[in-house]
Amino acid sequence: MISWSELAKYPLEKKISLLYEHAHFVMAIRYYKHKVNLYLLGDEYVEVFINHKRTIIERIAPLDRAHTRMKFYSDQIKLPSGI
Repeated sequence: MISWSELAKYPLEKKISLLYEHAHFVMAIRYYKHKVNLYLLGDEYVEVFINHKRTIIERIAPLDRAHTRMKFYSDQIKLPSGI
């Protein structure tokens, strides 16, 4: 299983490939101009920011639990507190 620290070393195209091979889709939210897909990679959550108007993945980043986006996730699912 690949971890975020390993995945972070790769360029975006390779991150996309590895993420879809090794992670599990959890849910998607709309956040401003993005559709944000949340994945579970091992024991780490990763967000994939998709510009749906341009149909491109703009960024892949670890979940920032302090960000205001968390309210969108917590409204729909219960994320484990220990992770």
